[in-house]
Amino acid sequence: MKGLILSGGAGTRLRPITHTAAKQLVPVANKPVLFYALEAMRAAGISEVGVVVGDTRAEIEAAVGDGSRFGLAVTYLPQEAPLGLAHAVLISEAYLGDDPFVMYLGDNLLKEGITPFVEAFAADRPDALILLQKVADPKSYGIAELDGDGRVARLVEKPAEPRSDLALVGVYLFTPAVFESVKAIVPSARGELEITDAIQHMVDRGLNVEPHVVTGWWKDTGKLEDMLEANRLVLSTLEGDVRGELLETTLEGAVAVGPGSRLERCTVRGPAVIGAGCRLSDSFVGPYTSISDGVVVDHAELEHSIVLENSRISSLGARMTDSLIGRECVIARSQARPVAYRFLVGDRSRIGIL
Repeated sequence: MKGLILSGGAGTRLRPITHTAAKQLVPVANKPVLFYALEAMRAAGISEVGVVVGDTRAEIEAAVGDGSRFGLAVTYLPQEAPLGLAHAVLISEAYLGDDPFVMYLGDNLLKEGITPFVEAFAADRPDALILLQKVADPKSYGIAELDGDGRVARLVEKPAEPRSDLALVGVYLFTPAVFESVKAIVPSARGELEITDAIQHMVDRGLNVEPHVVTGWWKDTGKLEDMLEANRLVLSTLEGDVRGELLETTLEGAVAVGPGSRLERCTVRGPAVIGAGCRLSDSFVGPYTSISDGVVVDHAELEHSIVLENSRISSLGARMTDSLIGRECVIARSQARPVAYRFLVGDRSRIGIL
């Protein structure tokens, strides 16, 4: 079995962060989201992985390389434009050949990984296996409707009037039978070849499309709120590991501190992760916070946030929360005293707080 990871999307819902960075490389718990997908592939026994790339190809290639650091052989598959998930399958046919494959959206996180689903696919040998999870807002997802016997009856992409709350999770397993269906469908109203249409075509052909309802958590990290929630969920499994220097600093709960970091007169309440080479002083870091390498925090309070590399947060007059801060940003207090701050800031930005 081969793997196919989709990393070609533009990430419009995470702008301005994604104006200068691939959305699949935004870190969750200080690890790029894409790396979780690569590690899941290897854990499932898959060694050959095709990565579909678009405009951010150079950045993805620089981060992943040939895949050997993950125990994988990675091949890059250029997609001319983000023309839909089924289009990504179509352009990958030559690479995938006659092998069954698992397709994983590169900005998704799945608690269970993919191993149990790969094993079920190998044991049951359906033509396709799709993962489903109940969601509160089915209008925002591809939705599957099951019949009375629990078989897939109908799939609809972002239905205006959903008749099911079972959303398609961003992991799919296919045999080569899917290629006939992706070639048979036409672009949707938004100009994309929808994977829901391709799977529906497989159902209409009488092929065996097996549904599996996911019980653990799943997150599509395409939006700020989902990125922060994914960060919270991953940090909930964190184990403490202090490799930096602590001076008059209190750690509560699970806290990881990277090598070369120095914390002076701070309180860090976990779960929280602080990368390498950071400098924190006279500050409070609250739960579910990820601070990347080289960050400086002084006289500030922050929680439930993600701060990317080499940024500085200084002398805030209120606690920063629910924020995603890009690389090389500076957030510093000026004169006035707002009650609270909330930020979604792009790379190399500068903010003076009035």
